[in-house]
Amino acid sequence: MLKKWLLAACIGGFALVACAADNPPTAKAPVAAAPTLGAGVDAAALQVVRQAIAKLVPDVQVDVVNRAPLPGFYQVIAAGHLVYVSTDGKYLMNGDLIDLGTRRNVNDAAWAAFRKAELAKLPAAAHIEYAPAHPKYRITVFTDVTCPYCRVLHEHMAELNKAGVAVDYLAWPRAGVTDAAGRPTETYKAMVSAWCATDPKAALDAAFAGRMPKQASCANPVRQEYELGEKLGVSGTPAIVTASGRMIGGYLAPAQLLQVLRTE
Repeated sequence: MLKKWLLAACIGGFALVACAADNPPTAKAPVAAAPTLGAGVDAAALQVVRQAIAKLVPDVQVDVVNRAPLPGFYQVIAAGHLVYVSTDGKYLMNGDLIDLGTRRNVNDAAWAAFRKAELAKLPAAAHIEYAPAHPKYRITVFTDVTCPYCRVLHEHMAELNKAGVAVDYLAWPRAGVTDAAGRPTETYKAMVSAWCATDPKAALDAAFAGRMPKQASCANPVRQEYELGEKLGVSGTPAIVTASGRMIGGYLAPAQLLQVLRTE
C-alpha cells in the first residue's frame, strides 16, 4: 500500500517522544467516501491522479485533490500521505513544499484542514473525554494503553485539565487491529475492553497504570478510529491534534503543550 512505498521518504519527526506502530497494516483500507475536489479540479483531473498513483500501487483511496501552489501539479492526500502529482500524470513528488515568501510549509495548512474536517465527523460518543467544566483548549489524542509516552501524558491529565485543556481520546492500537494470521491483536482487544467497559474512564485509568481492563466486547469505534488515524497520517502514539487540525509531534510536557496551544 501507499505507506510502504513512501515509508523511506517519510520523516519520523516524533519517533523519540512517541511510540511507533509495532505492526504497520497491510490490509487494503475500506471503501471511503468520494474524494474532496478543490477549485479547478474536476473528474478528469481526479482520473489523472488516480492513474498516476496506480502506477505505483493500485486501489489506494484518494481523499483530497487540490490545485497545488506549485504550477503544473495537484496536491493530493491519499492513504495517510500528502503528495504532489503533475497535471499530466507523469510525475509524483513526496515531501515538504515551502513557500519562500512566507517561509511556511504549504503542506501544513492542507493537512490541518483535512484533519479538522475528518475529526468533526466523529460522534462525541466515540471519544473518551477528560475535560474541565469550562475548557479553554481542546485536543484530540490518538492513544495506546501499552505506549509508555501515552502513559506519561495520562499521568499529567489532572494538571492539563486544571490548565483548561480538554482531552478527547481516540483509540489507536500500535500493533494494528489484526495480526498476520488475521486474529485480533492483544493491544486491540485491550483498547476494545476499555471502550466497552461500564466506566470507560476508570478502565482507561487502570490500563494506563498497567492494569489491563477486564475483557469486554460491544459495538465500538476502535477499528474505525484506528483506520481514521491512518488516514490522517498517524504513525505513532500519542498523536496529538489541536482544534485547528494541527498535529503535534508526540508527547509534550504540560508546559510545552500549553505554549503550543496558546499560539493556535
